[in-house]
Amino acid sequence: MTATVPDSDDRIIRESGIDARIALIVQPVLRAIGFRLVRVHLTGQNGLTLQIMAECEDGTMTVEDCEEVSRAVSPALDVDDPIEKAYHLEVSSPGIDRPLVRTSDFATWAGHLVKMETSVLVADRKRFKGKIAESDADGVLIERDKAAYGEQPTVRVPYDSIAEARLILTDDLIRDALSKDNRARKEAKKRRGEPEDAPESVEAGVEDETEQEM
Repeated sequence: MTATVPDSDDRIIRESGIDARIALIVQPVLRAIGFRLVRVHLTGQNGLTLQIMAECEDGTMTVEDCEEVSRAVSPALDVDDPIEKAYHLEVSSPGIDRPLVRTSDFATWAGHLVKMETSVLVADRKRFKGKIAESDADGVLIERDKAAYGEQPTVRVPYDSIAEARLILTDDLIRDALSKDNRARKEAKKRRGEPEDAPESVEAGVEDETEQEM
């Protein structure tokens, strides 16, 4: 079963089944408090664990942000009660080696390595590893990490064929992610009228997380 996708969901990679039902519940709650949904995943880890990955519009996510999201979505989940058994709620940031779920993600992280799986064959493959060379309105151009004999060094993957995509952790990615995070936090401080040298609540770039039992 795939839940009806709201027009406001700009993600190109979305959930199905129970995960999609949960996403429909939490997404409007997140949007109302200034966050955007990255991914929802219900696993059998530690009994049942509901993982909600979210971020601010500027891409940052602190421990305090995770706690705010947890407090906001918990009542909504209690009302709709999509999960029949007891579960742990785990709210986290996407992390540095993050999943890419929006077209803007591919543009933001152009130049970095990505692992990708497609739902249909693209250039006779369903799995790709390589650098994001460029992206446009229809798809993303991948420079293959290791092209097999006879394969083109690049492949264009349409967005509507992507089932999963995730950045690969490298030194360059860490440096770029920390730089982007620091710039975003400084801009956020300016908007709030805080001095730029105000102490941060968490170290930039760390995958923040909070969880509770429900």
